[in-house]
Amino acid sequence: MNIQKLDTELRFASLQEQTRRHFLQGCTTGMGALWLAMQGQANATPSRTYQPAHELQNPLSPLPAPLPAKAKRVIFLHMIGAPSQLELFDYKPDLQKLDGKDCPQSFLEGKRFAFIQGTPKMLGPQYPFAKHGESGTWVSDRLPHLAKHVDDLCFIKTMQTDQFNHGPAQLMVHTGQARMGYPSIGSWTTWGLGTENENLPGFIVLLSGGRQPRVGKALWSGGFLPSVYQGVQCRSQGDPVLDISNPTGVTRDRRRAMLDTLNNINRRNYETFGDPETLTRIAQYEMAFRMQAAVPDAMDIRDEPTHVHEAYGTQPGKESFANNCLLARRLAERDVRFIQLFDWGWDSHGADKGEALNAGFKSKCEQIDRPISALLADLKQRGMLDDTLVVWSGEFGRTPMRENRGGGEMRYIGRDHNPGAFTMWMAGGGVKSGFTYGETDDVGYSAAVNPVHLRDFHATMLHLLGFDHERLSYPFQGLNQKLTGVQPARVIKDVLA
Repeated sequence: MNIQKLDTELRFASLQEQTRRHFLQGCTTGMGALWLAMQGQANATPSRTYQPAHELQNPLSPLPAPLPAKAKRVIFLHMIGAPSQLELFDYKPDLQKLDGKDCPQSFLEGKRFAFIQGTPKMLGPQYPFAKHGESGTWVSDRLPHLAKHVDDLCFIKTMQTDQFNHGPAQLMVHTGQARMGYPSIGSWTTWGLGTENENLPGFIVLLSGGRQPRVGKALWSGGFLPSVYQGVQCRSQGDPVLDISNPTGVTRDRRRAMLDTLNNINRRNYETFGDPETLTRIAQYEMAFRMQAAVPDAMDIRDEPTHVHEAYGTQPGKESFANNCLLARRLAERDVRFIQLFDWGWDSHGADKGEALNAGFKSKCEQIDRPISALLADLKQRGMLDDTLVVWSGEFGRTPMRENRGGGEMRYIGRDHNPGAFTMWMAGGGVKSGFTYGETDDVGYSAAVNPVHLRDFHATMLHLLGFDHERLSYPFQGLNQKLTGVQPARVIKDVLA
């Protein structure tokens, strides 16, 4: 036997016996233990915080919502890079009158920009707008298919964020924090409600656009929640999940026997050390075994009728936003709790043709218009829109000024980042339809009526899923920080049907 290997294994076993309390008590002459005691005293106040009670052996067991829920599941469509609200939904005729004129200094004083320098020119809307539906909602000609559904949509025109750089802003959208390490909203949802399909993950992530988001998997991380609640990334091209198939020569029966042996070892380990992550590991191994049969069936869109493929514009076997929209409907049908779609390529600075509002932006709009329209129509036709919350958003807005990187006029037309105002819309899941909340100023630069912080939106979405925003808090944090913003109660009251 290798003596060095045996010594390493013994040292590791010894470390397993040491708890965090042992470490804190022994380090820095006991100051760690003193800190731990103070934390316990600080949190001794009775809490009304909701704590889910999942089955011990199944951390994803379905749970009833604490309050009557409007939505059973969420499909979240995030356009990575932040599409311009001024070219899609926030019609500003006064901005057209200012096109080409110097930006007023009052717009620039005390503001930070990612790339604007000196005094930029104002930039009018690049596409014509028209009113649609009985609600008379303004939508540009870039989204003609989606415009047919405005009477099913609830627009929030005054979304705001603390961040003006992509990575932190994307984290704000999904975790409510600009720093890594916090659970995403999808993880909170599966932690609180579990999932009704034991053969599929409760939180599934689909990507399109050719690149991952700036901060990658941190956007669907479980953070400090058990890892079973993090999102599972699936692919719309090739095997939906890496290593979903057994290796050559390994049958399903043999795989079952191997898993039973491994689970027995892990259960003995849990009985010895009591680490809840060991139970998570057992549950994930079991989930992976069931997924080998369930995932290929759920992710194979080839058996959909021809008229469905035509409606979505899908191309089976390729990675595309259209394919992912159809997959989202199939996963929702199978009671996946939270379905997250990320589509990269919406950063319209005008630095090159692909980022230009008069070039690449047009292409991106064409890629999403039909699929989103088909998704909404499909859910509605199947009677699923009432209890499925569909959300569309970027991470911030764009400026009413034309970007002037380097201080001069650029070849292509673009806008810089604007955290002060952007548009988000929701559909189904208990929100008002054909409704617009909030109003920006005359040029779409900042919120004029009813500003909505991203944390207010989080509280609203969780309320639709059946959580009281006053009770659902970040667990395991000393200050018991609420997952709410300034005015969640008012937003919830105004946008609920």
